[in-house]
Amino acid sequence: MSKTFPAYLVSKTDSGQLTELTEITLDDLMDGDVTVKVDYSALNYKDGLALTGKAPVVRRFPLVPGIDFAGRVVSSKHGGFKEGDQVVLNGFGVGEVHSGGFAGMARVNGDWLVPLPQGFTTRQAMAIGTAGYTAMLCVMALEQHGVAADDGEILVTGAAGGVGSVAVSLLSRLGYRVIAATGRPAERDYLLSIGAKDILDRNELSGKARAISKERWAGAIDVAGGNTLANVLSQINYGGAVAACGLAESMDLPTSVAPFILRGVTLYGIDSVMAPIEKRQQAWERLSKDLDLDLLETMTVETPFNDLPKVAEDILAGRVRGRTVVKIP
Repeated sequence: MSKTFPAYLVSKTDSGQLTELTEITLDDLMDGDVTVKVDYSALNYKDGLALTGKAPVVRRFPLVPGIDFAGRVVSSKHGGFKEGDQVVLNGFGVGEVHSGGFAGMARVNGDWLVPLPQGFTTRQAMAIGTAGYTAMLCVMALEQHGVAADDGEILVTGAAGGVGSVAVSLLSRLGYRVIAATGRPAERDYLLSIGAKDILDRNELSGKARAISKERWAGAIDVAGGNTLANVLSQINYGGAVAACGLAESMDLPTSVAPFILRGVTLYGIDSVMAPIEKRQQAWERLSKDLDLDLLETMTVETPFNDLPKVAEDILAGRVRGRTVVKIP
């Protein structure tokens, strides 16, 4: 009999979704050409939705959730990886339609894996995780648009969360003046400590947006969507840009064409799930150079594997700050 290992397993029931901590074997894993011993995973907002069933993130059952993992290859039929290689995975439908990182082992398509960048431990890679990798993609989009550090202030919404925290620290280290929008005033000192120059109450962005408002921001990174994104777009300087990567507030975008045709504003959609491998490697290379790992540690909390369901509820309720890593038994 195959050796068992712990895993969270999501199943479909008549009454909805059931998530349970159980033991599975390699025979229970899905098809793939690389098998990985998972060292660490991470808890992202999407993982919170998957574990609780509060949104239809999981679309194949039964399935191990967890959109991130980092670990060591134990067997490979893929030409790019061999036994002993350390690897990172973010997205590609893992934790949604393919079993993911909340288990002792994972089997995936080797084309989805990125070699662990030199200088990172597997724990640090998961302290970054999908949230930090997405933040880097957002920063790269603003840079490629031509938003420079001396063009004006950069707004980051949801700044105390995972994407927001890494975005604030990256932008600050790159010389930008960052304004952090948050609905948690108690996190002011935390946000200032990771590089924000000032704090904006998110209530200033939560009302119905005007078609066009006073110019305030050279660029922005938004994780919220909804009225927040609509207000941000209306306040972007002429020729500026917004990188949008989340829907924590809403999938809706109640705005008009005014910011785009009157101010030449550009809205970049940031997809971290299916981004091509070349872009992923570029983002991880940039993270290895531009992210302060000591600062990353101050924004990271490690949670016990058995506590994942509770912390999943907390992240959806906005009670989780920064990044949450999970040591896999």
